[in-house]
Amino acid sequence: MDNSDRRPVERVTRVRDLRASDADRERVAAALGDALADGRLTMEEHSERVSRAYAARTLGELTGLTGDLSPAETQPIKVDDRPVSAFFGRVHREGRWVVPVKLPLLALFGTVELDLREAVLQRRHIVLDSTALGGRIRLLVPEGVQVHVTGRSVLSTRDVRTRPAADGPTIEVNGTMIFTSIRAQAPKRSLRDRVRGRLGRR
Repeated sequence: MDNSDRRPVERVTRVRDLRASDADRERVAAALGDALADGRLTMEEHSERVSRAYAARTLGELTGLTGDLSPAETQPIKVDDRPVSAFFGRVHREGRWVVPVKLPLLALFGTVELDLREAVLQRRHIVLDSTALGGRIRLLVPEGVQVHVTGRSVLSTRDVRTRPAADGPTIEVNGTMIFTSIRAQAPKRSLRDRVRGRLGRR
């Protein structure tokens, strides 16, 4: 058997095993401080959890410290890599969350909104594997991120208004979209940023 064409399999780090940053630790410490202030934690519990927060190496270790303090959607860090599904409703994901290499989306006459401005991209090329019927997909991406809609679309509309960089990360919207509206945009620039941009091009 000829093994010359075999390529090494690239291992993907689990979302929970990604390394935590100092900013991630501070987010969790702030949430623990709020829990102490309103009585959800005792002084002893707060002290013990804060110590563990600053010693944490991974995002999974951090999320374990706040899981019993607030609902999933308000956690300071989210590592939920399950499919995002909207059935006749609206699902919104924002804040500090990890976007896995491939994230399944399902919008059945519903709206999926993903705010990626504070998100951690597991790789520089992320695929949103979308199945949508009569739904809407809304993406809010930071400057420098490219968005490509490559999926099969039938009687669907797309509106991509981002400010990508040549070497920036890529979000690929793939899958099958029927009677679906896809929109991706970057946040509006402040007047100061717009002026700086114009001066920089002179």
